[in-house]
Amino acid sequence: MSTPAADERRKTVCVTGGSGYIASGLIKFLLEKGYAVNTTVRNPDDEKKTSHLKDLQALGPLKIFRADLNEEGSFDEAITGCVFVFLVAAPVVVDSENLEEDITETNVRGTLNVMRSCVRARATVKRVVLTSSVAAVLHEGRTTMQGGDDGHVVVDESSWSDLDYLATLPNHPSANLAKAYGAGKVRSEKEASRVARENGISLVTVLPVIVVGAAPATRGFNSSSLVLSLLAGERSLDRRPAAVSSMVFLAEKGEAAAGGRYLCCGANTTVARLAGFLAGKFPQYNVKTDGFGDVAEEPRMLISSEKLVGEGFEYECKNLDDMFDDAVEYGKALGMLS
Repeated sequence: MSTPAADERRKTVCVTGGSGYIASGLIKFLLEKGYAVNTTVRNPDDEKKTSHLKDLQALGPLKIFRADLNEEGSFDEAITGCVFVFLVAAPVVVDSENLEEDITETNVRGTLNVMRSCVRARATVKRVVLTSSVAAVLHEGRTTMQGGDDGHVVVDESSWSDLDYLATLPNHPSANLAKAYGAGKVRSEKEASRVARENGISLVTVLPVIVVGAAPATRGFNSSSLVLSLLAGERSLDRRPAAVSSMVFLAEKGEAAAGGRYLCCGANTTVARLAGFLAGKFPQYNVKTDGFGDVAEEPRMLISSEKLVGEGFEYECKNLDDMFDDAVEYGKALGMLS
């Protein structure tokens, strides 16, 4: 098991949103590497959302703090004295009647609240790692995307989702969710960068695609459960998700990292190809391989991780087969698979 550099050993880090899927995997990884971890949740007394955190306390020093994205200053106590701050907490509300407020504005407001807490703790905070999303780069609008000679569109860190284009998406539940989520991530990134720049805070941003892999948190909606729904016969792992590893990698790189944004994508695929792959790998499940409309087998848009790999990051799982080695076991833990 690798450990942090000697001067970082047993230093304290903060992971916001500890009840979430990515954050729980990140906390586990950090504890295994020898860090002391502070994490935040909205309600520490909610056993359904914190039981996995109590289990993780067996791995090392883990403190649970109450904090709310909508409350200015509520992250101060958890962040004070920390070396790294991993800003993972973000609202994911799929059944809201006001998506703009509950997702977009809460995302922006929460990011600003955490960043201001980091400014107040900058005597110790060496780096902030912000979790954004591929949703902040994908929606450029068809008129702005330029394809290569092979017809593929390559998306890298220079790409930004266009807020005006997002506003033109049709009034449909899935499109409305995409609009609110994408807009929140774009605006949160830009606000975090502004605060970091104005206050001399070292900030890097990780933009994961759909994240798969096992994590301690097994409740609530997450991207892994979205993919595993295919195994459950719908259309809509102990491998560590690459998003988790890349966050710690970039935090520990220190000033050697180029900074800015880092897309994290271990494999480019489409839902049609993924369904076919899962049907072949797990024939015991009723994976539907049709009904995806005009979705092509070959992805027309390729997400580039060249910048992250150029820093020296290596993906543990380099293909779909590796990524889904433990998919069934995690699906059982989520209660999605028998």
